[in-house]
Amino acid sequence: MSLSNLVSAELTGLYGQKTLEEMGQIIRLYEFYDGAGQAFAPPADLDYQPTMLVTNLCKKLIKRESRFMFGRTPELRIRSLEGELLTEFQHALERVLEGSRFPEKLLKGLRDCLIGKRVAVKITGGRGTPTAIHFRPSLEFVFEPFEDDADRLKKIIFFYRTNNEMHKRDQRIWKQKYEMTGGRCLLCEGLYDGFGGLTEGGDVIDTGLDFIPCYVIINDGLIGDLSGESDVLEIMDNQNAYNRLKSDDIDALKFNMFPQRVAVDADGSSLENMTISPGSLVDLVTDPARDDNGAQASLTMLESHFSYDGRFEHTLNRIKQDMHELLGVPNLSLEQLQGLAQSGRSMKALYWELIERSEERWTAWEPALRWMCRTVLLFESKFGELSSGEDTPFNVAVEHLYPILEDEENERELDLREVTAGVRTPESYREKWQVR
Repeated sequence: MSLSNLVSAELTGLYGQKTLEEMGQIIRLYEFYDGAGQAFAPPADLDYQPTMLVTNLCKKLIKRESRFMFGRTPELRIRSLEGELLTEFQHALERVLEGSRFPEKLLKGLRDCLIGKRVAVKITGGRGTPTAIHFRPSLEFVFEPFEDDADRLKKIIFFYRTNNEMHKRDQRIWKQKYEMTGGRCLLCEGLYDGFGGLTEGGDVIDTGLDFIPCYVIINDGLIGDLSGESDVLEIMDNQNAYNRLKSDDIDALKFNMFPQRVAVDADGSSLENMTISPGSLVDLVTDPARDDNGAQASLTMLESHFSYDGRFEHTLNRIKQDMHELLGVPNLSLEQLQGLAQSGRSMKALYWELIERSEERWTAWEPALRWMCRTVLLFESKFGELSSGEDTPFNVAVEHLYPILEDEENERELDLREVTAGVRTPESYREKWQVR
């Protein structure tokens, strides 16, 4: 069973065909992000070896986006309907977050989402099995929502190859399938060979849940879009133009560093014995055939006087600026940041477009993190150490944190006003500012 056959077997119709076609595109997007996919073919019929330089700005920009949004892990707080911190719930959630290495997975999960258009959050656990949080890239799962509700999962299948064997009988593909049947979530997990034969597992288990413990986060897109959009695809053309332009510039510099030598009325034997090295002496002899006419041998350098530095830098900077603007990442130099280190407001103004783009992404990520927290606590109530009942009402507060210098005194004053207004508890204020 190849991966393409697996997708075809689980997803039928136009959606299944589109998913198959898109997986090939996503593989190319990951190759482009890594840099290997940015290699380009040199022009034909050249009499020299051209430079093939790749400067991977794409990877740098994607990492900057993800670091800005999740470089500081958002604060997740479990509060009662009255706003008080529920200590037992909070400790249970923090145990799972720490055991799952949540900050690292969240940061990398966003990076996968920006590259591969979507990412899946999966909660696992059970009797005797600790609750854990997993993020899976788009190349390792396919899903199908309910026909009348695109926000609810009807089926999701996780898979990957466990080896790289060429023969199908030796290939092993791990497959895990969650599916809603009769209002119950059923789980089937097994290991298959390349022909689709089951080699291990395959039992269908009732999870005891009335929903699939997975959540698919779509990057950008429109209403009803099940695919999402890739940030890599947005800047791909600019990245290719940038690489070609820098490579051509290096070749042009090489040619100008080694100009052509032109010998006029020189004897061929003296040119054959000429040595080009630092401090070398040229014994230039006039061609006897030209000597009768009073000609004198000469050696000159043929250099290009074409100046393109200004045009080149302007074009290169324009391409680079376009890439930053397409992703909303400010193109800042150290000179621009001088004098702003003491002002949090000035720094926010410089990063305002990236803040806006991050807040837009939060409209998809915040509901996912709220769902994740509620599902983790449900698992802990059913299978873990959380003694409180499953029906205890609570709210999940998500605080967005960005790695920008804050005006601390202004933030303290704002938090005190929230305490006075009753929208923040004194305990929360003391915890945040470490007041004893």
